[in-house]
Amino acid sequence: MSAPTTYRQPVSRLWWMKKRTYFMFVMRELSSVFVGWFAVFLMVMVFAIGRGAASYQRFMDWAASPIVVVVNIVALAFAVLHTVTWFVLTPQAMVVRLGGRQVPAMKEVRVAGRFVPAATVIRVGGRVPAGMVVASQYLGLIVVSAFIAWLVLQ
Repeated sequence: MSAPTTYRQPVSRLWWMKKRTYFMFVMRELSSVFVGWFAVFLMVMVFAIGRGAASYQRFMDWAASPIVVVVNIVALAFAVLHTVTWFVLTPQAMVVRLGGRQVPAMKEVRVAGRFVPAATVIRVGGRVPAGMVVASQYLGLIVVSAFIAWLVLQ
């Protein structure tokens, strides 16, 4: 007697193209490859700078080639996607407290006898609204970027 087999419905290799949420998930995962490219690219640039002016000039000549420019433009687009989606997902993955006790995440809370979105209410001991977490991340990104730009342009 053979072991029973279960039916497996075939799944298309393009399953992720059917819904926008699936597509964005796959693009976000793919974006990590391009973030890695940027990290390697910058490490190689720092290494070339450390080796002297001639090495840095060879690196810059290579970096100016059309294929590298196109890869960097695509990588920039994916890095922006990665950053935006990361900032949007962060409030769902962490609890930021204002007080000493944790309040479970809620979609709506009762305020003055009526239900309002939880993101509009800050209670002592409760979660910081997702919008505030995301806004603080963007503010931090702007401040750090401005500081780095100031350092580089001096």
